Amino acid sequence: MREIPAAIEPSERAVPRRSRYLRALLRDPLTLIAVLFLVALGLSALFAELVAPYDPIRQQLAMRNRPPLTPGLRGGVMHLLGTDELGRDLLSRLIFGGRVSLAVGLIGAAAAGVFGTALGLLAGYYRGRVDDVVMRLVDVMAALPTLLIALFFLFIIGGGFWNLVLVLAVVRWRIFARVARSMALSLREQTFILATRAVGATDGRIILRHLLPNMASPLIVLFTLEVAVLILAEAALSFLGFGIQPPASSWGLMIARGREYLTTAWWLVTLPGLAIFLTTLSLNLVAAWVRAVTDPVQRWRWLA
Repeated sequence: MREIPAAIEPSERAVPRRSRYLRALLRDPLTLIAVLFLVALGLSALFAELVAPYDPIRQQLAMRNRPPLTPGLRGGVMHLLGTDELGRDLLSRLIFGGRVSLAVGLIGAAAAGVFGTALGLLAGYYRGRVDDVVMRLVDVMAALPTLLIALFFLFIIGGGFWNLVLVLAVVRWRIFARVARSMALSLREQTFILATRAVGATDGRIILRHLLPNMASPLIVLFTLEVAVLILAEAALSFLGFGIQPPASSWGLMIARGREYLTTAWWLVTLPGLAIFLTTLSLNLVAAWVRAVTDPVQRWRWLA
């Protein structure tokens, strides 16, 4: 009679990689809080029409510059974060402004990442003249002050959402190009790339199927950091009047409009500034955690 094998203990079973990452996240409470904050922020921005208690552009002049926890007019919904200089609900404007600021950061970083990664891959893989041209262009962009160039182009083409995204992508693609080029130079001499080339694989297949997947983790970390950088850049440009234009709302524009009332209505500047601070801090924490759990040298500390 055949002996029935003993049941495998849970600790001895192969743990799926997804579960290991989840356990690692749960063991890091600070990063977990950052992830939950970003998820809540993303959902509120995505479903802003359902979450916001008021229309963000609805004016109630009788409720101008009311502090947080002010009851609504005629028994309406409470203004949890107060109202602005035109009586508009500040919480609603923060939610809709978060949609604009996050969209600028995500779309701008994605556009810069695609363009910069493509050029960096080509420069690192082919080297020679392609590498020289791309890297000299990167050097020129690095020598120019980013904010000043952004202001110059926005002054010429005008502000607005898509113009702002375009300008930020143009001034930030060089970061992705440098990282992609350095990694491509290292990977192209690895044994598996030489073997793939020896069996007759085309350059396009090598780049897309072998180089790019091995560069994914550092590029994801860089993308997360760049989203935070572009959110800060959008806030600065909108504060200076060259970014998002009224009646649209963004966190930087809200700070610019509220600075005139800083001594009488502190919440108009403090709350949008706090939203920018918490968002960029959370993105940096998540990026640091992703870098740690994807690093072959130190990820065993997190995934053990």
